[in-house]
Amino acid sequence: MTRRVNHKLLDRAKANKKDEFYTLYSDIERELQHYEAHFKDKVVYCNCDDVRISNFYKYFAHDFQRLGLKKLICSRYKKNYADLFNPSYERGFYYEYTGSETINPGLDEVKYFTGDGDFRSFECVELLKQSDIVVTNPPFSLFREYVSQLMKYGKKFLIISNINAITYKEIFSLIQNNQIWLGINFGRGISGFIVPEDYELYGTETRTDENGSKIISPNNCLWLTNLDNFKRHKSIILTRKYYGHEEIYPFYDNYPGINVDKTENIPVDFSGAMGVPITFLHKFNPEQFEILGFRKGIDGKDLSINGKCPYFRILIRHKKSAPPEGDAV
Repeated sequence: MTRRVNHKLLDRAKANKKDEFYTLYSDIERELQHYEAHFKDKVVYCNCDDVRISNFYKYFAHDFQRLGLKKLICSRYKKNYADLFNPSYERGFYYEYTGSETINPGLDEVKYFTGDGDFRSFECVELLKQSDIVVTNPPFSLFREYVSQLMKYGKKFLIISNINAITYKEIFSLIQNNQIWLGINFGRGISGFIVPEDYELYGTETRTDENGSKIISPNNCLWLTNLDNFKRHKSIILTRKYYGHEEIYPFYDNYPGINVDKTENIPVDFSGAMGVPITFLHKFNPEQFEILGFRKGIDGKDLSINGKCPYFRILIRHKKSAPPEGDAV
């Protein structure tokens, strides 16, 4: 059965501050295999992870020696529910693994924060400063702030994001400036997330695994990173031409560029500006293309064709001069 893409699921999670999306071990393994050379002698920090259940922790702890890690740190946020009717107070905690500690610690073996373990807290920032690479599934509702913190402290990272995050002005600017980029797996390449039993699923595809965990598959997530990978150096093979097929590449009403409906349809012989779908970023090679802008025309309004606005477009052009009209592809 074809999996439906539910673009509303994580948007609603953001609005409702529901960020309990736990990444599957298989998805972590599928992505991390492409970055193994980056981890030797490094301190990895998973700062949104309960060491008892996090698959990020399990991956790095079990492969600690093979990856040549120096240290692994995991910290757990624990919301403070204390109020007049519920005076209890629960602190966040963290665990540091260097290869000799208990690989599956209990609550009596972790270290407790004085606060709740929020990634923005002083205690977590101090742990962040000690780390080299951050790898986790951060809270979608705080994604802008989360990435901003990583950039502020100059950290390497590999994190999971909803695809809509790349449309945020702050995130897109980092992509345009070649400071961050997309990872290897995208969309259906991220097979799902474990959620609590009481999680409202809004009609997305669900299943239950062999352990009884409820899993959702929104199909609209990606990995975001500043760790180099092979994919961003791989050029898109282009076979389409603009000249002789001008009718399928209309110009925008409010920008001197043509519209391209699919990345595979980017013409090889057009040297001007082109508007492409945001999924283009998954195949973007900064040596092949230059990113000019996003979504807006020269009038500050959304790009339009005959008064109608296509879904968000990224404006690009060939980095090198396109072949002259009539040349063979």
